[in-house]
Amino acid sequence: MKMLKDQFPNHSQSTLLSIFSLEYQKRTKRTFSKHHAPDVIESHYQRYLTEAKAHPTAPVLLELANEVDLSPALMARIILDRFLQDLEGEVPSKTAVNSMLKEPSLIPDQILANNITQCTINDCCYGPLVDCIKHAIGQEHEVLLRDKLKERDLSFLDENQLRAMGYDKTPDIILEVPVAVEGHIVHWIESKASFGDDHSHRTYLNEQFWSYWNRFGPGLVIYWYGFIGELDCQRDRGILLKDCFPTDIVTLCHTAQQDRLPQEPE
Repeated sequence: MKMLKDQFPNHSQSTLLSIFSLEYQKRTKRTFSKHHAPDVIESHYQRYLTEAKAHPTAPVLLELANEVDLSPALMARIILDRFLQDLEGEVPSKTAVNSMLKEPSLIPDQILANNITQCTINDCCYGPLVDCIKHAIGQEHEVLLRDKLKERDLSFLDENQLRAMGYDKTPDIILEVPVAVEGHIVHWIESKASFGDDHSHRTYLNEQFWSYWNRFGPGLVIYWYGFIGELDCQRDRGILLKDCFPTDIVTLCHTAQQDRLPQEPE
């Protein structure tokens, strides 16, 4: 975190945490295959069994994850999956594994259940607890966006309303009457409660934003925790980036009123 503070001295603690999370996830993806090789999984599992038997009250799984530089929540998933294979004699379903990660009391081994819990609560980037926190923060910023639109008396449809109308992949907001922001027409708004880095933004462009543009026209993306400035390079193609709700919105009514203003005498 200190390195991030030096790199981004003017950013808030929340923004730095978002940047840290993105960087940690990128690093984890680079080493994912190494930790999921069958021989490595077996080595981790046998190591856990030996350590847990010798020290039943110690956080051996958390210590193992830190030692091999793997996310504690991902280590918990690997070991739980391997444990259930021994127990059931077959590869467990993802549903079963996810249920036990969310509720460790379902695990029929109390020592393992305790170790899974310790891993979950000590992971800042992965796991069911982090997923709940991220979801809550995302929902909070979507509510903030809707409140800002209501304050400006802008008519809109939100994601839930659009899905009820039969749309599948939609932005968070579609404006019933387009507006202009910094001279660019906006038909839709997407809320992102994260920092926009190159990797995540490129993924969102390919999987979401260009799809919205094709279906609904040009739009606005709000990265509430900031973004790399160079990424805001698609304005002319119809995707505008901001790090807050825009204050200079021009509405159709505002434009019409300006058109009706008396002209200065020549």
